[in-house]
Amino acid sequence: MRRDVFQAIADPTRREIIGLIARRSLNLNAVADNFDVSRPAISKHIKILTQCGLLTIRQQGRDRYCEANFKKLNEVSDWVEQYRSFWNNKLDALGDFLDKENAENNIMSTQNKHHEK
Repeated sequence: MRRDVFQAIADPTRREIIGLIARRSLNLNAVADNFDVSRPAISKHIKILTQCGLLTIRQQGRDRYCEANFKKLNEVSDWVEQYRSFWNNKLDALGDFLDKENAENNIMSTQNKHHEK
């Protein structure tokens, strides 16, 4: 099954694992010790993170260490950025519209006050 980085970060446990590994590389047991789920469940999460390219596993003696590889998170950043730009443009246009409406309302209000005198 082909996995992508969005699948990896969709799960809160995997996001927490990413947070742990971001600070320093940890062996599989050290990662599992941080969770109240079974080691096989953590191994499955780590496998998914590895398949997505967010973690690499390094063998050191008898231990296997998880290391962060966050280049793939750029995909998420790029995807979010396109929507950030879209919404910033929309909100800027709304602000311009409201400023124009406010200015027109102020002019009309001023004109009405002059006509009442």
